[in-house]
Amino acid sequence: MPVQSAGLLLYRLTPGGPEVFLVHPGGPFWAKKDAGAWSIPKGVCGPGEDPLAAARREFREETGVAPPEGPFLPLGSFRQPGGKVVTAFAAQGDLDPTKLTSNMFDLEWPPKSGRIARFPEVDRGAWFGLKEAEIRLLKGQTPILAALRSAAFSRIG
Repeated sequence: MPVQSAGLLLYRLTPGGPEVFLVHPGGPFWAKKDAGAWSIPKGVCGPGEDPLAAARREFREETGVAPPEGPFLPLGSFRQPGGKVVTAFAAQGDLDPTKLTSNMFDLEWPPKSGRIARFPEVDRGAWFGLKEAEIRLLKGQTPILAALRSAAFSRIG
């Protein structure tokens, strides 16, 4: 059975059009990657865990900010290129990217050095218009953005 993840795509409506909040993964592998590297805040669902509860938990862990109270718009489940399935939800809200604080993870770095280094799971977050978000998002997550466009923005463009 594929790994199940859940995520929350925060959006806001601005005079310039809708924007979405994306996060950039931390750690040395992603340090110099930008286009095609960003993600919605998401993470693994625990056994039997409700996907919305997991999405809300992961949002808090990766941003340091409580998720909005809702309402939450289910966007669907999306198989990623590596086989993982991400169940995504959207909610309207706002967040100051300069206030982002992420949980940390340990990694042997440099590889085969025997040294363990700590890195933030997310090193930054930012708001993007929909066209820019499509460029920044991991390829496997662009269908999540398309689902948001269809479900929430079809009537406003």
